[in-house]
Amino acid sequence: MSFPFSTLMVQGTTSDAGKSTVVAALCRLLLRDGVKVVPFKPQNMALNSAVTVDGGEIGRAQALQAQAAGLPAHTDMNPVLLKPASDTGAQVIIHGKVHADMNARDYHNYKTVAMQAALQSYRRLTAGYDSIIVEGAGSPAEINLRDRDIANMGFAEAVDCSVILVADIDRGGVFAHIVGTLDCLSASERARIVGFVINRFRGDIGLLQPGLEWLEQRTGKPVLAVLPYLHGLFLDAEDAIQVAQTAGGRFRVVVPVIPRISNHTDFDALRAHPEVDLRFVGPGQAIPAADLIVLPGSKNTRADLTWLIENGWRDALRKHVRYGGKLIGICGGFQMLGLTVDDPHGVEGAAGKTAAFGLLDMHTDLKQEKRLTHVDGRCAFADAAVSGYEIHMGVSRSVGAGIPAFQIDGQAEGLRSADDQVLGTYLHGIFDHPEACSALLDWAGLRDPVAVDVAQLREQSIDRIADAALPLYRALQALGQR
Repeated sequence: MSFPFSTLMVQGTTSDAGKSTVVAALCRLLLRDGVKVVPFKPQNMALNSAVTVDGGEIGRAQALQAQAAGLPAHTDMNPVLLKPASDTGAQVIIHGKVHADMNARDYHNYKTVAMQAALQSYRRLTAGYDSIIVEGAGSPAEINLRDRDIANMGFAEAVDCSVILVADIDRGGVFAHIVGTLDCLSASERARIVGFVINRFRGDIGLLQPGLEWLEQRTGKPVLAVLPYLHGLFLDAEDAIQVAQTAGGRFRVVVPVIPRISNHTDFDALRAHPEVDLRFVGPGQAIPAADLIVLPGSKNTRADLTWLIENGWRDALRKHVRYGGKLIGICGGFQMLGLTVDDPHGVEGAAGKTAAFGLLDMHTDLKQEKRLTHVDGRCAFADAAVSGYEIHMGVSRSVGAGIPAFQIDGQAEGLRSADDQVLGTYLHGIFDHPEACSALLDWAGLRDPVAVDVAQLREQSIDRIADAALPLYRALQALGQR
């Protein structure tokens, strides 16, 4: 059977209902059937982002979906990306490039322009692909966001596409979520929904059946599939941190959860490593002893640096290093390790300079232009390859001996302290490369670590969610036969 939708939108009753994984699964299934398919998300809000083949920046979930579709990530897959810098403001990225920093009200007024950017990308994709699988954002039932909506039904209405609605049964209240969502939609919007997907089910399907029958009778719409709860998936998170700690590892790695943490997918490889005990430490939690502490990326380096100091991390880091622990800073975390972080142009807020931790002899100046690039090179402290990507608006300059962390295209990148206890780099994804991950863990004190191939784990997980979603795919195909 052929796939009857040139464009199909996947919306959810809530955030984290499973929209991203359903889109990825459908992309992989269509790819298996030889269909030229592409993922698309008109508007995304996330601090986990990826660098694209055309030198831009999109949400990391869309990069994963591109992989599922057998494609390199491209800015047209996510033309509008919002990266929150505070509770009320965000950096607005259009077609992969920084457009402006806006507060929530200004962006609401800008949405009509953002919609045109989304439609431009959509039209380009329709010209090159047989099928577009669109992901919504949050929920279409958010009444306060309905005006000028470009993320859910506003977009579906603009391009006249069908919608499936995904609900997460694991969090409870699944029938109320679906019926309540429908009740908040207009008649034309409800008519676009061709069916429902119950996600993350575990238990006896027979006990669920009366509820499914009631739902179909109440709404007049079919339940297309009940998808199982899949354990042990290795998939890039769109934004939320999976706070569950790894168990059994003999080597403890601690990561502070700063308020504007970005690209925490940097730590997915450590989460999957059988010898690593990865701990995320949030506000109010005691800072545990560790073999290695990693300062993550940040969307607001100076504010997060101040937060770390106020929460006792400056003393904890100094004590950690003094007693022989190793410390790594990635991107914003790298900037925090230096002497000062200067923001003369007010890139991240009010202009000014902040004293940093002083563990690396360097100064950082925040710039108005963002650097976006993929890189390959070698570790400077071991005979190992490294690959990664850069997403940052700062330039750091060494004022000391300048021992590099890596060599990229013959140029020094990053910095290590003279006693080799502290390492900083602008490279995201450094733990994803098996050689670099093993070299970094060995540098930090884990002798002869096993190698973990996260690329293979990711591919296996994409195939698992695709296999589980096959009933949904068949149900969608059957709709075209009616």
